[in-house]
Amino acid sequence: MARIAVIGAGMGAMAAAARLAVAGHRVAVFEHGATHGGAVRRLERDGFTFDTGPGLLHLPAVYRDLFLKTGKESLESCVELSQVDPAGRHLFADGTAVSLPNASRAGVLAALDEALGAGAGERWSALVGRAREAWDATRRPLLEEPLWPDWRVLGRDPYPAVRRRGLFGRGKGPTTATLAEVARRELADPRLVALLESHALAYGFDPRGAPASAAVLPYMEQTFGSWYPRGGLRALADAVYARCLARKVEFGFGAEVTGIVEKDGRVAGVELADGRFAEAEFVVAGIDPGRLAGLCGGREPWGADEVRPVPRERAAGRLTVCLAVRGARPEGAAHRTVVHAADRAAELAGVFGDGPGPRTPCDRPTVTVLRPDDPTTRPDDAHEAVTLTAAVAPHGLDETAAAAVAERMTEIAEAAVPGLRERALWQEVLPPTDDTLVAGPALAGREGRFLRPGNRTRIPGLYAVGGWSHPGGGLAHAGMSGAIVAGLIVNGDDWHGST
Repeated sequence: MARIAVIGAGMGAMAAAARLAVAGHRVAVFEHGATHGGAVRRLERDGFTFDTGPGLLHLPAVYRDLFLKTGKESLESCVELSQVDPAGRHLFADGTAVSLPNASRAGVLAALDEALGAGAGERWSALVGRAREAWDATRRPLLEEPLWPDWRVLGRDPYPAVRRRGLFGRGKGPTTATLAEVARRELADPRLVALLESHALAYGFDPRGAPASAAVLPYMEQTFGSWYPRGGLRALADAVYARCLARKVEFGFGAEVTGIVEKDGRVAGVELADGRFAEAEFVVAGIDPGRLAGLCGGREPWGADEVRPVPRERAAGRLTVCLAVRGARPEGAAHRTVVHAADRAAELAGVFGDGPGPRTPCDRPTVTVLRPDDPTTRPDDAHEAVTLTAAVAPHGLDETAAAAVAERMTEIAEAAVPGLRERALWQEVLPPTDDTLVAGPALAGREGRFLRPGNRTRIPGLYAVGGWSHPGGGLAHAGMSGAIVAGLIVNGDDWHGST
């Protein structure tokens, strides 16, 4: 039995902690904040509750596996999960609306043909089919295995070249196009382009620079469905925390780790802000890799020939508006509605920049509206809790600017919730912070610039876990990182992943 110190109580860190505890190790989690869950947060006020992090779960099999491997109780016995149908309603700038059914390729094809015109569904379906090829080619190395030492082979984009008409037919080898280029070439219809690019933006990716393999993002959602736990995504975090406690994982909140101690060439434990030293044979760091070097006394955890942490300025931020609304939620209202921006170029320039100089927030950004059919989120059936989110630049929004953007977001959201501003009892505006930066999943292509640092570090006994490490961000990917780190510690650094 080894003593293991886990820094942070995010979803990836807790997933690793539960698995390691079941393997017989003594696990202690040190979290500088007051609660668990990391980015999976909840706002509660006057009987209303809001998810202020992720709003839906994709790839629920990741957490089903976690609960299966760590106890007798299944995920569904601990959390009431339901598929959201439709998976989403999309309102485009020209006034067109389409509702896409959950986990139904044929249903999506038919819905797009009906709303956007004949042939739209087939073009979308063909793109998703090519995305499946990219998914099949990279699923194991990007999701189920530790990052390969020869990670540069993942710098080639697995998204297949489109068959061309004429003498030469299909191009040879993977494409090097960006997602935006693929969207324009293969989808043509600006509404389909907006649909594809909105998936990238939701994960913090700039479609102008993201590899074509980012097409796996809508593929994952369309194939594995969109799921919602009763009580919100925070209920999932609570269930993982409870599973950790049941497996005798120890938690310390308000416990800030200030240093990682090495002895005889490997980690020996962690130092805490209150002067304590926690001895450990292994340390699992569920924090931003950019902060990890500071805890190592300035020593870089990854070598010069390894994948480096993503610069903070390349990430997208998220602005969230929580609205307590009078009036019952209409029967059949969509759980999620995406109101697309009229000027995508202006939006992307505002979020990611378009050359040197400050970024100017887009006047009318893409706004995602969440209105769950969940009695636990509201004081009674005469009210509803509505959450709005938009991608914004990670820094530079002061309180006044955030309030102005929030006002525009609420106006835009009235396309999905008529009379929203008049019905609102109160609102809470949550501007972007370092804790709300969007960490997207790892993607192949673009010479490896969209990979995440490996879970192993060059310091023996030190491992990285969570959304900023391999295999990247999102609830499912964070859970996968916990499984990979646990596999490395239990089976040794030559472990190659699940079979």
